[in-house]
Amino acid sequence: MKPVLAVLGPRDAGPGEREEMLRRGRALLDQAAVDDIERIDVPGRGAGEEGEGTLRAEVERVVPALQSGSLFGGRSGVLVVDAQNLQKAEAEVVAELSRAVDGDAVVVCFVVEGSLPASLGAVVKERGETTTVRQMREQSVGDWVRAGARDRGIRLAPDGISALVQRFGTDTASLGRALDQLAATKEPLTAEAIIARFRNRPDEPLWLYTDAVVSGDTGAALRRLADVLTHGHPLQVLAALERDLRQRAMAAVAPDLDTFAEWLGAKPEHYPVKKAWAARRTATDGDLRKALEAMARADVTLKTAPEATHRPTMERLTVALCRWYGGRRRS
Repeated sequence: MKPVLAVLGPRDAGPGEREEMLRRGRALLDQAAVDDIERIDVPGRGAGEEGEGTLRAEVERVVPALQSGSLFGGRSGVLVVDAQNLQKAEAEVVAELSRAVDGDAVVVCFVVEGSLPASLGAVVKERGETTTVRQMREQSVGDWVRAGARDRGIRLAPDGISALVQRFGTDTASLGRALDQLAATKEPLTAEAIIARFRNRPDEPLWLYTDAVVSGDTGAALRRLADVLTHGHPLQVLAALERDLRQRAMAAVAPDLDTFAEWLGAKPEHYPVKKAWAARRTATDGDLRKALEAMARADVTLKTAPEATHRPTMERLTVALCRWYGGRRRS
């Protein structure tokens, strides 16, 4: 196995994706037959304690870790988590150390959301190998649940799988714990049994809600709204809707994809940019004006009216946006 490894995950990875990224990183180091693993968490850019030189204190630990082998005379593993947060000078130092690492003594694995800094990415390309963790979506998480149930000897009815996904969303960490609790059950587990046992709602990313809204799926959007409001605040939901509306308005007047991406300060191949561009014709200018006016009214209500009115306000706004964005066919 090559001495420099990288596990790449999606930007803004959720708990499930992060858990899978860390699992893959540890598994790669285990495959390299390391005696021990030292984990180093890189703080966010602009955060962390100042070190003596160009490295922050939290990152300085990587220097001796990459330069020394196992205490037992074998091979040691170094797991660098959130390597995308390395500052430019830090990345250059870590890149040089990684380029010179003795593969018989040390194997390093970088766990990354998005992409590595350029200098470190060049080293991984030169001396290492990369594995990718895709963004977990509900269409694929069902397969994950099915495999997890099979490994634990659990008999899940088809509607039981859907119920688990409804309860826990794409959070594979929570799904795994739920399956562990169900492992002692011998009878086939139905949706009714699962819903009765697990009454919590998942802490889901807001894009699941906005995706349901822009597709015009009123039922799914209202269910997602209930999920989000269990853990979040209506103003967070409104901010996500306003951001989506802004992108829609910009996409409607942009002459081409490259210009639209430039206005957003992103790359044309970035998935959210392509997604917003593809949806630019799904609502008319009149529908966008109605959406803007409705969001403005909702904003005033959320900031001035009693809290008891907040949820009904967001529900009415959700239903209206589903009609304007996705047509009345699903209302």
